[in-house]
Amino acid sequence: MTAINIFRNAPDLRTVAPGEVLFSEGDTGDVMYAVVEGTLHLSANGRVVDEIGEGQIVGEMALIDQSPRSATVIAATDAVVAPVDRKRFVYLVQEHPTFALQVMELMAARLRKANAALD
Repeated sequence: MTAINIFRNAPDLRTVAPGEVLFSEGDTGDVMYAVVEGTLHLSANGRVVDEIGEGQIVGEMALIDQSPRSATVIAATDAVVAPVDRKRFVYLVQEHPTFALQVMELMAARLRKANAALD
């Protein structure tokens, strides 16, 4: 799977402890998170549906379509994340086309995984 590593040296890295909720299903989404270290659990309807690790992102859908969060994200381990607000996200998409492609690859992989789970 594609890894997005441009946030490793971000000035606003945030440390999260196991069990800490980054956001909840239904919340308004104004930030996505890039995982620099550790593991997050993505759950929907109270069930863990994916594990998000180093080099992956979570919360990007809310920045793209400005809809409420479709899942809850909880730190599974000690983790370090880089928050990315909409302004920064749009800048990265405009100025770094490779970033946009990486985001699309991660979203496509997550969708394929979810579809496979339905079979």
